[in-house]
Amino acid sequence: MNSSFVKKKIKDHKLLMKLASVEHLFGTKKIIFYYLANGRVDFRELVKDLAKEYQSRIEMKQIGVRDEARLLADYEHCGRELCCRAFLKNLEPVTMKMAKNQKATLDPSKISGRCGRLMCCLRFEDTVYEELKHALPRKGSVVKTAQGIGEVVNYDVLQQQVTIELENGSKVNTLVSDIIDRVREPARQKETVCDHPCEKDCGLE
Repeated sequence: MNSSFVKKKIKDHKLLMKLASVEHLFGTKKIIFYYLANGRVDFRELVKDLAKEYQSRIEMKQIGVRDEARLLADYEHCGRELCCRAFLKNLEPVTMKMAKNQKATLDPSKISGRCGRLMCCLRFEDTVYEELKHALPRKGSVVKTAQGIGEVVNYDVLQQQVTIELENGSKVNTLVSDIIDRVREPARQKETVCDHPCEKDCGLE
């Protein structure tokens, strides 16, 4: 279907909307036009023009940028098919806190998908990171290993490995499964109230 006619009519009617995709339902006289807009659009006159031109029942469906990527895009930066096209049915919110939890770079250009929003994989992988992170001793914990007693100064969630600073000042990497005993857990810090306008979505705590 030639979309130039539709775009021309949108321009003629001075509608603040962008045509994203068109779907002609097979075996029916129904055409669905997917569009993006910041607010409500009065497209009644546009629908009349389209119905007259295509002699079909017209449906206008407003979508978001994630839906547009699902309809039009193909592969993500990782080289795999977009998650939203391949298997995700519901597009749930993704926050910067999830990226921080996974120790991903906080550079938006590197963690944003084809839609320009944070990549969906940050959300559905977050549960796995939370489970793996729960098995690790927190930073500041004192643990006992075959190399001696020391304090946890860093950790690798996926490798299930911690970096320990021993009493003699040297640092060693140890698998969580090789920790003999957890001698002392660090005191929990009091929760601070974040007055950031993002309501903690940015990961600032």
